[in-house]
Amino acid sequence: MFLEILKAVLYGIVEGITEWLPVSSTGHLILVEEWVKFRSATPEFMEMFNVVIQLGAILAVMVIYFDRLNPFKRGKTPNQVRLTWQLWAKVVVACIPAIVIGLPLDDWLDAHFYNLPVVATMLIVYGIVFIWMENDRRQEPVVTSLAKMSYKTAFQIGLFQVLALIPGTSRSGATIIGGMLMGTSRSVATEFTFYLAIPVMFGASLLKVLKLLGFGVGVTADQWVVLAVAMIVAFIVSLVAIRFLTGYVKKNDFTIFGKYRIVLGVLLLVYAGIKWLL
Repeated sequence: MFLEILKAVLYGIVEGITEWLPVSSTGHLILVEEWVKFRSATPEFMEMFNVVIQLGAILAVMVIYFDRLNPFKRGKTPNQVRLTWQLWAKVVVACIPAIVIGLPLDDWLDAHFYNLPVVATMLIVYGIVFIWMENDRRQEPVVTSLAKMSYKTAFQIGLFQVLALIPGTSRSGATIIGGMLMGTSRSVATEFTFYLAIPVMFGASLLKVLKLLGFGVGVTADQWVVLAVAMIVAFIVSLVAIRFLTGYVKKNDFTIFGKYRIVLGVLLLVYAGIKWLL
């Protein structure tokens, strides 16, 4: 059991880092799963595991931004309360595309695109997009604060989030790209991505658990322990990753992440090719 817990710690570290950096947590978890496998873990359990550990990452966002997201916090002025409710309204508007488009396609996309070649290809494609976007970014951003973001822009960012249904895209990467293309600053796009993750990832995790448990997928006591450990580690690592990214984007662009995605994608394609030949 000790070895299984160490594996869970590794998964939690990978999730906590890659969920928030625009490098695709799904792609990295698939990669880890290639070499680090849990004892007696069924494909159904791993499907649930890879989604449920996101709850730890979501909790980190809620802890870091609790005051900002809480409209009932004592000491807030009427204007601050109004802006908080407006922020939540924008998050809800941005979630609409995921509900209308994402939910019906979720299972189909998982069945057809959850594999190494697709993940590798998406890593490369969006890595190129990040580099192109940063090199072509000549105009100053129009939206420099969340208060200035319109509901139309929030909805458009939500449309970009739907692209993340294809494994390897990166939910944070898609929404950050969408936000910047819609005229937001890097900081605004990044921060809104964190907030948008709360209902989207929580809903996806809950839906996946209910669906699998409804199909009679059993979870042993040891597996619950593994899940809990991975979630706790993902929470702790996410606290660091979120603070790192918010500080990083204030002084740097996303080019380094684009280059990383391309290198990782190429390596994965090579590995997938060797695996197919063997």
